[in-house]
Amino acid sequence: MKRLLLLLALGSLSTGAETRLVDRVDPFLGTAPLTKVEDIGFKPPWRVWAGLTFPGASMPNGMVQLSPITKFGSGAGYEYEDDTIQAFAHTNKGHWNLCYIPIMPVAGEVDPDDFSSTFSHDQESASPGYYQVLLKRHGINAEFTTTLRGGIHRYTFPEKAAKKLVVDLAVSNERVRDWKIDQDGDHAFKGFQNAHEKVYFHAVANHKITAIRSLNPKGRRSISVVDFEDAGEPLEIRIGLSFVSTENAKLNLEKELDGKDFAGVRKEASDTWETLLSKIRVEGGTDKQQGMFYSCLYRSFLWPVLRSDVNGEFTNQNRQVVRKDFRYYTTPSLWDDYRNKLVLLGTLEPEVTNDVIQSMIDVGQCSGFMPTFFHGDHAAPFISGSYLRGLRGYDVKSAYELLLKNATVESRRARPHLDEYIAKGYVSTPPVEHPRVETKAKAGVTKTLEYAYDDYAVALMAGELGDEANRELFMKRSRNFRNVFDAETGLMRGRLEDGGWVTPFDPKFPYYEYMYREANAWQSTFFAPHDTEGLIALYKGKDDFEAQLDRLFTLPWEPDHIAMNINSFIGQYCHGNQPDHSFPWLYHFIGKPEKSQAILDEIMERFYGMDGGKTLCGMDDAGEMSAWYVYAAIGLYPYSPADDDYIVSAPLFDRVQLRMNPESTLTIRREGKGRKLGGIDYDGEKIDGYFVDHAELARGKELVIRTEAAPE
Repeated sequence: MKRLLLLLALGSLSTGAETRLVDRVDPFLGTAPLTKVEDIGFKPPWRVWAGLTFPGASMPNGMVQLSPITKFGSGAGYEYEDDTIQAFAHTNKGHWNLCYIPIMPVAGEVDPDDFSSTFSHDQESASPGYYQVLLKRHGINAEFTTTLRGGIHRYTFPEKAAKKLVVDLAVSNERVRDWKIDQDGDHAFKGFQNAHEKVYFHAVANHKITAIRSLNPKGRRSISVVDFEDAGEPLEIRIGLSFVSTENAKLNLEKELDGKDFAGVRKEASDTWETLLSKIRVEGGTDKQQGMFYSCLYRSFLWPVLRSDVNGEFTNQNRQVVRKDFRYYTTPSLWDDYRNKLVLLGTLEPEVTNDVIQSMIDVGQCSGFMPTFFHGDHAAPFISGSYLRGLRGYDVKSAYELLLKNATVESRRARPHLDEYIAKGYVSTPPVEHPRVETKAKAGVTKTLEYAYDDYAVALMAGELGDEANRELFMKRSRNFRNVFDAETGLMRGRLEDGGWVTPFDPKFPYYEYMYREANAWQSTFFAPHDTEGLIALYKGKDDFEAQLDRLFTLPWEPDHIAMNINSFIGQYCHGNQPDHSFPWLYHFIGKPEKSQAILDEIMERFYGMDGGKTLCGMDDAGEMSAWYVYAAIGLYPYSPADDDYIVSAPLFDRVQLRMNPESTLTIRREGKGRKLGGIDYDGEKIDGYFVDHAELARGKELVIRTEAAPE
């Protein structure tokens, strides 16, 4: 039934017999939790996070994400197993934040203690730029579509029902400090909600507003109710957002929505997504693989999001309203998505990427340091990799100066424990008796590994800019990963201040930030994407390294090792979290890509679209989990995102056309029926090894990846 509703809803947007790529996207991917113990790896005492994605309407990297809320305080506000909708919010990410400006339509009188509505997935549909659901309690069919900075709500009420909106500004996924709502003429209302950010809105209705009043629920702050006259047609609310002022919210609304009807805005949103998705066209594979591919490609372009208005104004890091000559975006989720998603963003949306980097520079000039996210200093590989791949539409000198400061001046805003890292060559781990998963410390092993990689990225940038002294300094520091390698166990292990090893040592035990960040020793040990040959050299030989890799993918997970965001395993390898996502390609470095391919194929088949198709094996993390699939499926992966090359594997598809830039399209052709990687040719010439350069691919020639049957 739901599929039929979706096809009917999209039918007016399809042209000819060709299936539009937006029709292959399932915005519900990642909204359902994992439930099977065999998939999770242990019996969870709580709801497993899964994708923490939202199904609502948004434009690529747009300011507005208009999406249903089934549970405030949950990751993205929407949990697929729920059967009640609380409101429709206007901002979303999936990290337990945002969900600003919640609005809920009500037919008849409003119960301030409960104005939610039950719903059924059979009467719910979504596609890029559009969301629809029937609110059973109120008999209201709710539809939404968006522009970059605005959106339209369309509510079809039961005949003769009193039309009301609850604007519940006291809640969001964050603590709300204050809010305001005022009527602005017969058809408009405006205001703000102040939580972690202060967001302003201006809304215009097609029905006359008769009153805006407050009601007081039991045990919580008040709600606002907007009453309307009945105009005998669906109630439409056009809303503009701004992070500057209500005046700018109104301006955004006028510039993006005036003179446009719901169907027209919906078509513009769909066409925008179609244009973006069509930058990669795939042929072959199964329907499931193509659907998963385009669903993941869609999810890769929802964050970071726009924060500047149509007049160029935005509120900077110092809470000053400024106007600059670039579009201002939120800082990416760097710890997660520097690995792959930001590389994909730079390839398909270079102008957006340039502005994202310039926005980060602006943040850095306000705060004194290039922004980081969560852990590590991964603006360095993001910017160095972007520079090497030809993106230069930002202040390169300022970017480099900020990256240097991050790498040389200790600060909680940049690299905590940097002085110790420079002095010792590693970040130490304090001795703790009986550490638990939740034990807080320095995550010293992870910091050492990541700082070493970030140093490498800074060295690359220094080399490109002719700063030879710093290139040598940071290249030397990039080898610090070796300082936490324990030759006796063959694993990266916590070191004490005096240089001794942390004991006792259980390499299978996961930690949130003791020794390792959201990982155990196995999920951390093989992270040296800038010097994998140097990593291998730490072992007795390639056979010894291969045996350790085999253990990574075969040692069973201990069912009593339970961490909330570490699940879905192949041996000790965890695809449900990011730290080891490059490890499946490691067999390439010892000449056995067929072993890598077997693991890659298992991950793509097993961990995407689980439990009936709506589930990812872990948190999407602003598109990182999705971008991993996109790259693995086309046979190219940015193994070291600070560099400008890709490691090659066997594509899922017979043919891929990837628009590398406006002038050229790369063709990737799979030749052969097996899954074992054979020869690689580009533009008719054989490629030695398993890596291809971005600049070569950008010429837009044909990459032929030959495959054959693996030996029995």
